[in-house]
Amino acid sequence: MDYLAAMKAFVRAVDLGSFSKAAAEAELKVSTVSRYVSALEVDLGAALLNRSTRALHLTEAGSAFYDRAIGILAEVEDARQSTSALNATPQGLLRVAAPGAFGRRHVVPHLKVFRDLYPQVRLDVSLSEATVDLIDTGIDVAVRIGALADSTLIARKLAPHRRLLVASPAYLRQHGAPVTPADLASRPCLMFALQPKDAWVWRPRGNPAAEASEVKVAGTFRANDSDALLQAARDGLGLGLLPSWTLAEDVQAGRLVPLLTEWTWAIAQGPQPAIWGVYPPKKTVSPKVRAFLTFIAERFGAPPYWERGL
Repeated sequence: MDYLAAMKAFVRAVDLGSFSKAAAEAELKVSTVSRYVSALEVDLGAALLNRSTRALHLTEAGSAFYDRAIGILAEVEDARQSTSALNATPQGLLRVAAPGAFGRRHVVPHLKVFRDLYPQVRLDVSLSEATVDLIDTGIDVAVRIGALADSTLIARKLAPHRRLLVASPAYLRQHGAPVTPADLASRPCLMFALQPKDAWVWRPRGNPAAEASEVKVAGTFRANDSDALLQAARDGLGLGLLPSWTLAEDVQAGRLVPLLTEWTWAIAQGPQPAIWGVYPPKKTVSPKVRAFLTFIAERFGAPPYWERGL
């Protein structure tokens, strides 16, 4: 038995919840993955998994072995990469996660060029507004937006992130333009479902050290997707506090009008948000992750291309 191969097959079967998914990922037969796990159980003298038609469940022995196997495989991978990472050609499967709306607009459109530059890299892209656990899911690198929570992940800033207060011409004809941030408390606003509370944060532009103030907001439209909020703003359903990376075309075409631009805006108190590339901590950053982060930061530019003209 190839013990490392068997250990890896076991760990990925547990992570993915299926022998067939682990086999497909490793380009093996399902019977090979099953045989690996059975051989481990024979060698260890204990059942590692309880199998059902729908799921795999770790036994007590399986849970203990899984925890140790993850660490061993990580050490083996670090040892392998440390000898060749600096000069190695990016290659292999690169798992990338990004928020749905941002990923569709500003990650996926660049991947054709990335593949042209690095033809030995295969891409597995996951777009979701949910924050996934990179280690548990096997994600190599993720694009995240906002203020980073404390974690063991390594982060590289890819671009600044700012929000603009906007409204459609139809909205302004019906409700008029707010004059001060306090006016927002009495206007219909578009609510981002993932913000911590129903309040928007503002401070004078050009003075990031100034104390931030909050204004409570309310409205009849709430969504967890920036594109949905963008469409609602176009349709005049409320004032939108939207990321600049959604707005350039609509502002330039006159479909949306920036408001109260003498202030900067956020959906929560805290450090200045940004767009980040994050990846699990390792002794050596793999060439494919390093190449992706460098590439995507260069494609975004400084300032990022979506800010030009706003």
